[in-house]
Amino acid sequence: MSEPTFRQRRLGRVLQELREKAGLNQKDIADRLHYNIAKVSRIENGQVPDFSAFETMLDVYGVIAADVEPYIEMWKLAVEKAWWHQYRKDGQGYLSLEQDATRVRTFQPNYIPGMVQTKKYMRAVFAGSRTPRSKKWVEDQITVRVRRQKRLRGENPVQFHAVIGEASLRHADREQLLHLNKMEELPNVTIQVLLDSVGLHDGHNGSFSLLDFPYPGDPQVLYIEHPGGSVHIEDPARVRVATLNFEHLSKLALSPEQSAAWIERLAAER
Repeated sequence: MSEPTFRQRRLGRVLQELREKAGLNQKDIADRLHYNIAKVSRIENGQVPDFSAFETMLDVYGVIAADVEPYIEMWKLAVEKAWWHQYRKDGQGYLSLEQDATRVRTFQPNYIPGMVQTKKYMRAVFAGSRTPRSKKWVEDQITVRVRRQKRLRGENPVQFHAVIGEASLRHADREQLLHLNKMEELPNVTIQVLLDSVGLHDGHNGSFSLLDFPYPGDPQVLYIEHPGGSVHIEDPARVRVATLNFEHLSKLALSPEQSAAWIERLAAER
């Protein structure tokens, strides 16, 4: 069984908060639902209850009819099958977070961020992987990334801010460079270049992303990929450190206007 998605964990967290606010413990609700305590614990950690059990929980926790609709919508989102499942991408990791984020800030020292990659650049990245991949696998990943990029446009587009290391751009072709400047013209997209000439900085520790979400009480999330997989962190103190780090890197980087000019000059050399 895959790990709960962000939406499922959010629902579980809200149900736990409602229970605690009602002054009940897990045994109280387990007895009411004829569940064992372990099942209640699993629900509060992201296992989605069936709708009748969910309605009972809301009733026991004292949620009145006039206030129930937002919780029902949250339940519907939690049971909704993620669109990327058809491409054999599970609910763990970044896609589960990104689909609901209202703002994404990312630092990428070595690669162009996926949200602003061209298909040609994507193929080059996959071709450079140590692990051989089938043509079908590669095309599926490209389809997923292109689908993700739709969040930059349309209604309620995600606010996207990327600080990109100079090395990333030196390895990008002209098409990719021009595409970055085109994307930066969108009002919700900010792209900055961090030049090698600034010297050593905390960004040398590696790439990371910070994600904000729309629901009151939703935590900020720090997302980090590593060779063995990925980790997302919700601890406020650790997220705060990463946020200060991103703000520092943003100040070290060229302004968006300077970055666009720098990228344009580099593209002209290709």
